[in-house]
Amino acid sequence: MQPSFKLDSALSRGLLDVLIKAGLVAALVLFAYRVFQPFLNLMLWAVILAVTLYPLHGRIKRLVGLRDGYAATLVVLLVLLVLLVPIYLVVASIIASVDSLATLVKSGAWHVPPPPDTVAGWPLIGPQLHALWQAASESLSSVLGNQAAHLKGAGLAVLGAAASAGAAFLMFIGAIIIGGVIMAFGENGQRAAQRIAIRVSGEARGKPIAQLCTATIRAVAQGVIGIAFIQMLLIGVGFVVKGVPGAGMLAILILMLGIAQAPATLVTLPVIAYVFYSEGFTAMTILFAVYTFVAGLADNVLKPLLLGRGVDVPMPVVLIGALGGMVVQGIIGLFLGPVILAVTYNLFWQWVDQQVPTPPDEPAA
Repeated sequence: MQPSFKLDSALSRGLLDVLIKAGLVAALVLFAYRVFQPFLNLMLWAVILAVTLYPLHGRIKRLVGLRDGYAATLVVLLVLLVLLVPIYLVVASIIASVDSLATLVKSGAWHVPPPPDTVAGWPLIGPQLHALWQAASESLSSVLGNQAAHLKGAGLAVLGAAASAGAAFLMFIGAIIIGGVIMAFGENGQRAAQRIAIRVSGEARGKPIAQLCTATIRAVAQGVIGIAFIQMLLIGVGFVVKGVPGAGMLAILILMLGIAQAPATLVTLPVIAYVFYSEGFTAMTILFAVYTFVAGLADNVLKPLLLGRGVDVPMPVVLIGALGGMVVQGIIGLFLGPVILAVTYNLFWQWVDQQVPTPPDEPAA
């Protein structure tokens, strides 16, 4: 019984050592995660931007002959210029519009037309809307004074949303700058990513998995953000040429809808109806309507061509991952979802293809 007792004691001590080490590692990982958590979204965006913009960094480096750091700085400056100039113009347009509207309301020169009698016949909200509209047509200032409490709450909600959008925008600017630092050390980062993938998945699978993650991020950037940007340009040019009020703000809204995978017809159809209502059915308005409607459906043609290009998985897998990831994690899930789903799809079929060979039949006695 003595040797058996010593063996059990040794196994107990070994198991206890393993549990203590595992507990210490888990505590260390948890503490490191809590320290890094405030910067998690920032670093994820920085890595995504660095992976997406690294081919542009390589082209600038080859064409201009700059070092890695200078080429990354030039890429960051170009991206900030492309990003900040339209946003500045849109914000300036919004401020000017709000200022002119406030001046017009204070002067009393703007009057609300009386409502049609048919509004009172609308179900549910017809009588209340007709009474409010009629009161506003008679004295807009008194209606605004009576609704001051509701307007204050709505104003605070709008200010909160604007503050949240401003914070997200500042985080995105920081992510662009950090992404430039990552691009300056792109070769080292690429080797590090491959080493991590090899350590996790083995020598045969590690490098293809790292390449698959890189290709998926770039495919989503081209197939979602790139298509949304192209659609914004096509529709925005039509709005500006036709003289649609608030064309810049509507173009930015189309860009946001495109990134959120919502149809651009949510904006184009009301604009077409407004143009027909204000200018009537003429050759120019019909041409504008056809062009705007077709441009609003351009993503249905471009998305199958660009979304899965360069990725060794079917396009529906990338699209489902983008939509599901956006539902779960917001805009950043638009990139994380396809990467996770593509890697899972690839690993699943590798597991399916790894069939255990059956032993040959033994000869009969």
